Amino acid sequence: MPQVIEFDERAFAVTFAGDGPPERVDSGLVLPTGRVALLHGLGDAPFYRHGHNSWSPCGWRRISEAPLRIESAERRRTADDTVWDDPNRHHSSAVAALQGPDGRVLLLGGLGLGVPRLHADRDTLAGWYEQDGAPWFLAYGREDDVFAAYTRQLAARLGDSRKRAGNVWCSWYAYYEEITEEQLTKDITALRGLPFDVVQVDDGWEQAVGDWVPNAKFPSGMRALADRIADAGLRPGLWIAPFIVHPESRVAQEKPELVLRDGSGEPVVAGHNWGTGYWALDLTLPAAQEHLRELIHRVSGEWGFTYLKLDFVNAGTIPGSRYAGIDREESYRAALRIIREVAGPEAYLLGSGAPLLPSLGLLDGIRSGPDVAPMWDHYATQDPSDALARNAVVNTLHRLWQAPLLEVDPDVVYFRTRLNLLTEHQQSWLRDLADICGFRAISDPRDGSTPTSSKR
Repeated sequence: MPQVIEFDERAFAVTFAGDGPPERVDSGLVLPTGRVALLHGLGDAPFYRHGHNSWSPCGWRRISEAPLRIESAERRRTADDTVWDDPNRHHSSAVAALQGPDGRVLLLGGLGLGVPRLHADRDTLAGWYEQDGAPWFLAYGREDDVFAAYTRQLAARLGDSRKRAGNVWCSWYAYYEEITEEQLTKDITALRGLPFDVVQVDDGWEQAVGDWVPNAKFPSGMRALADRIADAGLRPGLWIAPFIVHPESRVAQEKPELVLRDGSGEPVVAGHNWGTGYWALDLTLPAAQEHLRELIHRVSGEWGFTYLKLDFVNAGTIPGSRYAGIDREESYRAALRIIREVAGPEAYLLGSGAPLLPSLGLLDGIRSGPDVAPMWDHYATQDPSDALARNAVVNTLHRLWQAPLLEVDPDVVYFRTRLNLLTEHQQSWLRDLADICGFRAISDPRDGSTPTSSKR
């Protein structure tokens, strides 16, 4: 039977499958685990959609409008979650909200692992867990207040981080995959004495995605590069994608047993990039976990990179037939625990494509949207996963409530003038957002030049 729950002057009829009564907590209620459904009475209200991972589209759409989602199945597999995608219904991951005509917000959010999913229509807001699950948090009030109350509940149950990255120089938008040891050595020298804290070496240094050893463009090795960065008074940072392998990598060819499989025994395609579908590791396999430990020990302990950008980590939650019978978010979280344990408590861990709830207490920062780009919009596409400045700004603004839990990374800002289609006003929005987030990163090349394309 529905139970009537009151918030000040508003009452909602709620049904839930779990045992036990709702518990009054700070600014809201904790509801038992299991399926929850509310008759919200808000009609054609704006719906807050939170994407499955940090690349996923995030924002408000009115119930009468088309759902906010990635249209392309290939893109959706890369940057969202295909399991519960519905082109005809407003759906969300982890948390959802509806805003009434008076501006007050009704929020329902998951408080643990198990892949919490939510959807809404003109009458109902419902939530359930894909597996096992945890309690729910329900709140109604001012938007800032209900999201702040939700973050406090998440911090108490899953953890938070107070580490700060500082000012970051990243090689990606300067050179994309064309980075070389020679060029980066010049850049490191040029950054001496400037107000930067981190030099982060991005994709292009490795032999292949999955084979995390330096290629021929880095003849002195990665330890020497990290030492050069440290000698300049900066923190060495490195890009890796520890949960995925390119099908043509040595790891995929020589250790196929590490690859996550589907029910028929075929490798699971976790997303698309580098001209192909890439595969995920089965992170519950003891051999894959040892592979992960060796990787992090090498890049952090032996080479000295203590700022790690962990990219494409949503592959750790891709559906598949795992060795251990745990849910996909627990598999992901267990792998993050390994990385944190090996890298150490002082390492800064930034997740890109990271699901929020299973990352809390382990990651220090999360990318807040798709890659930025030196253009605001594109006439040919309105896909919310495209690498565009507008998409990066919109997603970051709608994830700012996460800032008490970890750093919200809005990606880089631009100062360059060459090959830059952003107006000065648009560039100022990126810079202001970086100040608001407290995560300031640039990727302008030392000499002002930049390549015209990239594979990612």
